[in-house]
Amino acid sequence: MKLPALFLNLLYLAVLTSSAHAANWSATELQLTHGNLTTPGFINGGEVRKAQTTLITFQHASGWDYGNNFFFIDYLDDDNDDGFNNGDFYGELYLNFSLGSITGKDLGFGPIKDVGLLAGLNIAGDAKSRKFLPGIRFSWDLPKGSVLNTDVMAYLDHSKGLAGGGAPAQTDSYIIDFNGLYPFQWGSQYFLIAGHIEYIGARENELGGEVAEWILAQPQFRWDLGHALWQVKDQLYLGIEYQYWKNKLGEKGTTESVPQLQLVWRL
Repeated sequence: MKLPALFLNLLYLAVLTSSAHAANWSATELQLTHGNLTTPGFINGGEVRKAQTTLITFQHASGWDYGNNFFFIDYLDDDNDDGFNNGDFYGELYLNFSLGSITGKDLGFGPIKDVGLLAGLNIAGDAKSRKFLPGIRFSWDLPKGSVLNTDVMAYLDHSKGLAGGGAPAQTDSYIIDFNGLYPFQWGSQYFLIAGHIEYIGARENELGGEVAEWILAQPQFRWDLGHALWQVKDQLYLGIEYQYWKNKLGEKGTTESVPQLQLVWRL
């Protein structure tokens, strides 16, 4: 299947930004995730359905002298032939510019060790939606190896909407996102907890319909399978991603709560 031009642009921008300066660190993964996900009612005339859904995710994170970058591209396919998640793509990109590193000053306060400027981009394939997310990041002061960020961003719609053959365009809103990771060891085994939780405020679509606020949480619990089997650490993980989505895709009253099996290969 041909990758849409918007996703090629997303990938190109991320790679260009990462390669502009030598990366101090980087992590690139392929993730295979499978679960029984919810299809909102607006797809099928008001009927909320479940569908066995497979996601293949290409994900990259890297850090350089003046910030860090993160992006992922999802390919989604389910067993319902309704035009929703049938060979669809979705991607997000976030570029963080550390104000502490850029200015050479200590901007930490309380539990916060640094403040950054964020530039985000969300793109959906079949829906033909595009969101710009400018904002600010608060990076928490945690032991080395652990990460926790609080991101506060505008959620600006730049979609062409129905006129462009996509989902209805929406008014602007805001998003608050907590994201991070925590590696730990239990006996001789290694584990990783990672993921995020976001809140997006309510808005309206171009038809005057309500797009409800939503809460989306996607924590992952991973076991380092490669280390357990072959003593090769941080390469192959087996785990579970739990997805909780209140008012999924803005449909009020449609809440998803589902565990998904996950296999991760770190390149």
